[in-house]
Amino acid sequence: MGHPMPPAAGAGSHDMQMGPMQGGSPPPDARDPNAYNEGTRFAHLGNHEMNDDAPFWKVLVDKAEAAKGDGERGQNLELEAWYGNDYNKAWVKVEGERRGGTLHSARTELLWDRAFATFWSTQLGVRHDSGEGKSRDWLAFGVQGLAPYWFETEATAYWRGGSGLALRLNAKYEVLFTSRLILEPELGVNLYSRSDPERATGSGLSDLNAGLRLRYEVTRQLAPYIGVTWNRQFGKTADFTRMRGGDTNEVQAVAGVRFWF
Repeated sequence: MGHPMPPAAGAGSHDMQMGPMQGGSPPPDARDPNAYNEGTRFAHLGNHEMNDDAPFWKVLVDKAEAAKGDGERGQNLELEAWYGNDYNKAWVKVEGERRGGTLHSARTELLWDRAFATFWSTQLGVRHDSGEGKSRDWLAFGVQGLAPYWFETEATAYWRGGSGLALRLNAKYEVLFTSRLILEPELGVNLYSRSDPERATGSGLSDLNAGLRLRYEVTRQLAPYIGVTWNRQFGKTADFTRMRGGDTNEVQAVAGVRFWF
């Protein structure tokens, strides 16, 4: 019994022709290799593109509180606001203390913020001191960001003709007991290269302040809090305070609200 022999290569209408598929130009209906989604092309639709140049803004009132302790009452305010994109922002910082119905001290900074690494940016601008004593203006340069283990850190140097250099260091950390109940310890230090009797600041280590605040976030934008603060002055700054009859070591209870929009 014989068996039919397979057709020879190149014979018949159903011959396999692999040669044209192994390279060469693709067929006219082939999928575009640079397109996705079954051949559809990217469409420039508004609000559907990532844009790190888009401007954003925020106002944060970090502390709006009443303070009482050591026979003294007052109010403290600390806020910051910024406008810009992921890389460049205009930044405003304000910090002030009111004691005995009058402005005791205030610091206002206007800065240009430039990101240089993940979670870190440089800041360049001006600072204005007001309150008791003669007002002062400084040039400012610093860095701020998240240090390892998520410490919020600021280090800013200031220069003013006739007053030399100043340095301000600040760090704080958030301890989450729950997603809404948050304990925030904070530590700040101020140093000056020269004494300024009109502002009652001495050379060297001027003061150290620490705070411990427990807040409850009713919403992410609104959080009342209670806490305690401690401030200690050193060196000639402490001497100036004693000459004015003030206290160089203060402990105060505080209660306030933190909010942003």
